[in-house]
Amino acid sequence: MTAIELYQQIVCKKSFLCVGLDSDIKKIPKHIANESEPIFVFNKSIIDATAAYAVAYKPNLAFYEAQGVAGWIQLEKTVKYIRQHYPELFMIADAKRGDIGNTSSLYAEAFFEKMNFDAVTLSPYMGRDTVLPFLKYPLKWAILLALTSNESATDFETLSTENGKKLYETVLEKSKEWGTVDNTMYVVGATQAAMLADIRKIIPNHFLLVPGVGAQGGSLEDVAKYGMNEQCGLLVNSSREIIFADSSENFAQAAGMKAKELQQKMEKLLFKI
Repeated sequence: MTAIELYQQIVCKKSFLCVGLDSDIKKIPKHIANESEPIFVFNKSIIDATAAYAVAYKPNLAFYEAQGVAGWIQLEKTVKYIRQHYPELFMIADAKRGDIGNTSSLYAEAFFEKMNFDAVTLSPYMGRDTVLPFLKYPLKWAILLALTSNESATDFETLSTENGKKLYETVLEKSKEWGTVDNTMYVVGATQAAMLADIRKIIPNHFLLVPGVGAQGGSLEDVAKYGMNEQCGLLVNSSREIIFADSSENFAQAAGMKAKELQQKMEKLLFKI
């Protein structure tokens, strides 16, 4: 999927919502906890209830890897289900890989060839060798961690370098040379929304994946104000606020309502462009 095709989906859905499938086995509704594949059953219900309002889904791999082989099987089934029933949706593996050489190449093969994801999140701090194997795949995306919203992000990301720039700014300026707006995206936390204006000076046309709206306290309005470009340029992720909106047998309907609420807010912001 190219950037233009992604934007076309955004316009079609009137939404730039990414639903995070952080499907914690400890939090899924009790009435499906005893299913043979409870995470997949949960995901399928969430997807069916929210697909009308979302343009992307982002499984956080930690919640699947923690379940061993069973978790990987349920992740694979989740991806296949989306491909079969909602092929227009953009699929992100939130894996945060960050290795080099053959290891990086095999990660790219795993997520793009075996699992059929559109994109994977990466840590770029070992340099271009971390990223280039992923950019060899046509119509696939590397999503690089840039400015995250965790408390300890200031340990490294905002440190000043010798040239007076912040470390994350140097990462942006260097890494944008590796790929294009059609295969490289950046993670910027919603709680860092005011800094998006400066980020847009460095990468005005790249898509940004923005987590932290909702349960983490990020403002959708601020993200749009500072980060939106002429072709939207945003995928705003919401996980817990949507998928764990309710723990009863009506959990899917509640998730759908939350996703619709966000989509309606996004529609108003989107057509201010």
